[in-house]
Formats: sequence, C-alpha cells, structure tokens
Amino acid sequence: MKARSVLSLLLLMPALVAGSPSRPAPKPILGVDPAYIQTATSPCKDFYGFANGAFDQVAIPGEYASYGVNQEIDERNFTLLKGILEASARKGGAKGSSGQRVGDFYAAGMDEARIEKAGLTPLAPVFHAIQAVKTPKELVAMLGRLHVLGVQASFSFGVQVDDKDSSAMIASFYQGGLGLPERDYYLRPGKEADEIRQAYGRHIASLFTLSGDEPTAAQAKAAKVLALETKLAQASRTLVDLRDPQANYHKVARKELGALAAIDWDTYFAAVALPSAEAHVLVGQPEFFKALAGLTASEPMEDWRTYLRWHVLRSASPFLGKAFVSENFAFYGKVLSGTTELRPRWKRVLASADRALGEDLGQLFVKTAFSPAAKERALKMVHFHKEAMRARILAADWMVEATKAQALKKLDTMRSKVGYPDRWRDYSALKVSRQSFLANVQTASAFEFRRRMAKLGKPVDRNEWFMTPQTNNAYYDPSLNEMCFPAGILQPPFFDEKADDAANYGALASTIGHELTHGFDDQGRQYDWQGNLKDWWTAEDAKRFEARAGHIVKQYEAFEVLPGLHINGKQTLGENIADIGGLRVSYEAYKLAIKGKTLRPVDGYTPDQRFFIAFAQGWRTNQRPEALRLGVTTDVHSPVRWRVLGPVADFPEFRKAFSCEAAPTSQAPTAIW
Repeated sequence: MKARSVLSLLLLMPALVAGSPSRPAPKPILGVDPAYIQTATSPCKDFYGFANGAFDQVAIPGEYASYGVNQEIDERNFTLLKGILEASARKGGAKGSSGQRVGDFYAAGMDEARIEKAGLTPLAPVFHAIQAVKTPKELVAMLGRLHVLGVQASFSFGVQVDDKDSSAMIASFYQGGLGLPERDYYLRPGKEADEIRQAYGRHIASLFTLSGDEPTAAQAKAAKVLALETKLAQASRTLVDLRDPQANYHKVARKELGALAAIDWDTYFAAVALPSAEAHVLVGQPEFFKALAGLTASEPMEDWRTYLRWHVLRSASPFLGKAFVSENFAFYGKVLSGTTELRPRWKRVLASADRALGEDLGQLFVKTAFSPAAKERALKMVHFHKEAMRARILAADWMVEATKAQALKKLDTMRSKVGYPDRWRDYSALKVSRQSFLANVQTASAFEFRRRMAKLGKPVDRNEWFMTPQTNNAYYDPSLNEMCFPAGILQPPFFDEKADDAANYGALASTIGHELTHGFDDQGRQYDWQGNLKDWWTAEDAKRFEARAGHIVKQYEAFEVLPGLHINGKQTLGENIADIGGLRVSYEAYKLAIKGKTLRPVDGYTPDQRFFIAFAQGWRTNQRPEALRLGVTTDVHSPVRWRVLGPVADFPEFRKAFSCEAAPTSQAPTAIW
C-alpha cells in the first residue's frame, strides 16, 4: 500500500481542488479508512493490529522519531503555516503589526548566511557576564538573568495559578537544570544507560569545542557538567513522585524561603523583578532546593561557570550556525530518539515562531483552517460528552451521593475552549527585526517571562489559552477546571465538520473524552469544582477509587513494549485512566448524538464498528525503537498501541460490536469511569 501524501496542498489551496485541469481531485481524509485495516488480524485478539495493520508498511521519514496520524495532521498544518509565514516575510507589514512581526521573525530565521556570519556574537554579552561570576550571590543573580532569557539552568521558575487558591496567581519554583530528559538517565544502571551518558558527555564536549575550547579542555569541562548535573539529579524526584499534587505543593512565606534553602533569594528576586508585594511563593520540591543551596556553596565557582555556559550553549544551539544545529541534532535527535534526518529549516523556524508569536500566527491560521460551522459542531460534541459523563457519574455504584454531588458540580462548572481564543494576545510591546534570529528568540523569551510576571497581584485570567490555535494537541487544566481543544487538532481525520458521527466521536475519544476524564483521574480528582487542590471525597469513596486505579496499574504493567521493557503503571496512571474513561464517555456521547437517527453500515462495517475503528486509527503510528524506549522511560503516556489495547480490553460494547468472547473475569481490568 502506498502511504497517503501528507505534504499535499490539495486540501488547503483552492486552485488545486477538483476541477483543476492539471491535477486530480484530492483523496478525502477519512476518519475510518479501510485501506489501513488488516482483515487477516482478529479484532478480538489485536484490535490495534486489525485497525492499523496495513499502516505498518508506511516508512518513517528520516526527520521523525515516530510517524502516524498526528504527523499527517502536523504536516498539513505546517504547510498552511509555511504559506502564511512566507507571504508575511515577502509582504512585510506596518511596523508593530502581526504581519511585520511574524514576517520578520521568519525571515531572520531563514537567513542562514547572516546567522553563520554572526557566529557566537549574539551570546557574547551572556558569556561575558557568566565569566564574571565569582561568588554564590553572583551565581544566583546570573541564574535569574538566564531564566528571563528562557535558559532553565539549575531550577525552573514561573508564575502559575495557586493550586489551593485558584483565584490567585503565585510565583513557583520547581526542580530542573538537567540536560538529559529526566533524573533517571543519570542514575539508572546498565550498559544502555552508560552508553547514553557517555554520548551526552561527548556531546557537551563537542559544543564546548565548537565554541572555542581546545578538545582536551572541552572534555574536562564536559566531565564537570555531567558531575554537577548528576548531583542535581540525585536530589530530584522521580516522574512517579512528581505526579502527586499534594506532595509537590509547599506554600512558603517569601521571607522564610532562605530558611528552607540557604540561597540569596533577594538577589534572585531582584534579577527576575519579582514584585515586592508578593508575600508567598510555591516550592514544588523543598529537598531539591536545599540540595541546590548546598551545591552553590560546595562546588567550585569555576564548575558553576562551566555549567552555566553549557546550558546557554545547549539552549541556543538550535538557533546558531549549521555546526551547532547539527551537533544538537546528533545527540537529541539521533541518539535519544533514533531520528535520522534533521527537519527542514523552515519547519524548525516555524516551530520557533509558534512559540514566540503563537497567537499572532494563530489569527491568520484559523481564518483558513477552522470555520464557524466547525466550531459549532465541536461545541455540540463537547456538550454530549459532558452529558455522557454525567450519566456515568450517576451510574457509579461505588460512589455515595455526597461524592457524586460534588463530582456533578465540578462537571457542570467545567469550561470548554474550542478552536481559538475570544480575545487575542497583545504582542505590540515585542520588538522583532530581521537582524538576528537568536536575538528574536531571546527577546521573545524575555517578553513572555515579563508577561507572566505581570500576572502577579492580578485576578486569574480565565480567558487565556495555554496552547496556540494551530497546535495539534489539547489539555485539561485542573486549577482552572477547563478543557481546551485548539483548531490545530480539530482537523481530519480527528474531526471533520462534514463527517458522520461514528467517525468523529470515535476519533475524538482520545481528545474530548480523554481531556474530560482527566478532570476525574487520579490527579484531577484531587481538585474541586473551583480548581482548588482540596479533598471533596468521602474517605470510603477515595479508597474505592484507589483500589480501582490499582487494577489499572497492574493491567498496564503487564504490557511488554520491548523485550524486558514494561509500561510503568504508576507513571502512566493518569493518562491510562483518561484513555479508558475517554473511550467509554465518547461512546456514550456518540449514542446520545445519534439518538433517533438511522445509521447504515459503510464499507461493510456497522456504525459501532466504525466508531471503534476510528478510535484505533486515531492512534496509528510507527515508532523507532529508540523513540519507543525513550517514551516508556520519560513519558506519562503509554505507547500508542497500548493506548488502544488497554481501553478496549474490558469494554462490553466493543466485544459485542466485533462478536468477541467476554473477557475472562480473572483478566478483566476495573474501569473507573
């Protein structure tokens, strides 16, 4: 089977649609595509293989670690965005307009000759400042300066909704400062882990060499960086530990922060311009900051300067000359995820523009990619999902009425953001030019940092979006008790305003149903209807929830992804609950949507079969082994195949649709929702 061309412009450019004398009509993008179905595979034994077996023949392009339906959507979105950026770069725009900003940003990023000529010159002021660091106080000041520029050295600092007071914004501190994906990469024993650490050391040395150090000195510096980061990793919490919101919430009086961690916080606060009126801060992992304070005193300042220089180089490499870009890709692309080819420059610059000027770009994107009719239908689908969840809560025989009442209140107050914001972000104070790509990136990082700092002392902005409209993703925010579905994910085959309900509801089970269920997963359930981290469960119901969650942990830990490599059931618990519950909620929402309608089979598959096939085909993906292993060790989501197999394992309506035998009682997992 030949793979569908995801680079085609046929769906985006009117000149190329049916009727053009030079090109055929485009192949429709189907929520249920029979071409991917492997009929020789039993849907009862391997439903992912049945629905997607023919997709296994599709090669993974060199620039991708994984390739599937999400990348198909991304490619179509990218093509449209590329056209917008190129047109803006050609035409320019009035100074201070969105067209000027996105056009100049893109033009600067595509000007490889200017970037090569500049070399490391844009980093010279930062390197000079780092070299002047002689004391722990100066180190702390430098950390603040780097954080403003988007270099998250030593720890992460930001502004967020207070988990226990959802009406207020608060400054927050979180563990960080690592160059490898997460702490276990530094501490895990074994040959494979050793090889990755050695490759990381070589990568650090290579970047130091490119920046002007002699190879021997660069290797020595790499060893110092790795040693210091290992100490930070030893003080860090695991991914499983980070999933407990109560354990990672510590509200500390600003004046008492020094007692928790002996760091010159006043100097840091001055560097980041934290308003003096802010009396409290959040500290996610106190033990990490206590250890960090010790390291600022015990480790030589020379080692800290080397560490800071490394993180500046690491953060800046994607925006520097070809040698730096290639070295960055050689480790983070090839070694960690198995990617064989660097993405085209225009895609990398596009991604940077999306981060820097996301809603400027989004205003132009939605005019073409998401109609008012599409938004209306998507909102209607959200409504049916919420009604389906209401029915599931009412039918939950393991919950008492008092807990159900609170759950229903949370459901009724849950907000839904669909497509794009009602009010667009104002970038008028952000200055963008065509002179320096890296300078634009740093300026945009500082702009965003100051924008978030300005939220302190003000009411929570519940209209703000935390993804751009063109993003192919979605989220549930427990502190705001809201779901968000950008226009970028509401694209075929996930969603088509003209498609039938079986295809749309099945494909969006992993989006609308999934995000809705996050409000009631093992983390989301700890937040009340106002978004506060507050226990609203009876003790008995909480125990029953945890017992049912325990069955899901065991179910997923039995899945062997690669020989000897199993899914971490606790690490992925929240996403697994959302996957299982999301499919069930979406199925019942689909039934509400088709009530009173007469549906007929299509391509030989009944409406219910098409619902489940659309769900499974929404996960069709081929992955490189390196990417699969990376995901199992660092991701809170299960790999795609098991995001299909897990949810259908004990779903009676699925088994009925495909005439499967009932799951053995001893093997059947316990669903929560």
